[in-house]
Amino acid sequence: MITPADRTPLPRGFFDRPVLEVAPDLLGRTLVRTTPAGPIEVRLTEVEAYAGEADPGSHAFRGRTRRNAVMFGPPGHAYVYFTYGMWHCLNMVCGPEGFASGVLLRAGEIVEGAELARKRRFSARNDKELAKGPARLATALDIDRALDGTDVCAGPDAPLSLLHGTPAPSDQVRNGPRTGVSGEGGVHPWRFWITGDPTVSPYRAHAPRKRRT
Repeated sequence: MITPADRTPLPRGFFDRPVLEVAPDLLGRTLVRTTPAGPIEVRLTEVEAYAGEADPGSHAFRGRTRRNAVMFGPPGHAYVYFTYGMWHCLNMVCGPEGFASGVLLRAGEIVEGAELARKRRFSARNDKELAKGPARLATALDIDRALDGTDVCAGPDAPLSLLHGTPAPSDQVRNGPRTGVSGEGGVHPWRFWITGDPTVSPYRAHAPRKRRT
């Protein structure tokens, strides 16, 4: 049963914590994308943590740039990046301002607005695949760089907001290596997911690049 408390936006203080505390605590929360055609809501089932300039796998590892500037700002904002010339991915900035840590939203279950998500994810074989993976999630929710810097704590009228939802029980949360991260950053077990959930994406290790001769 959904209660009024479940519909309460997460406060700024939720995100103003160490990234490894925020990441697993996002599982089960509700992400709302408000569009002119109506809202799309996702129950988060898989995330990955990135620890800013201390993390070789993070976009902020080499310092601040125009692309990653939002990561260095206040917590509770969306960091959206474009990758492989095709896909957008959505992250939540967390930790103290200036630390540039964030959580990549990897997968979730569409719980409202599936008909809108299907129009953007027409290749999905079923609804469980609508947001199964970070690029698919962003596509299903019509997320692009225009939403970079959006305050997700501003309330339900914002283009993006994160609601309290129903946090995943701790005994259902698992963690392991991050997907597709190479080098030193690939060893961190900072991917978190709800065990047994069919919307969680399959793990893929980073494929080493072939040496050019």
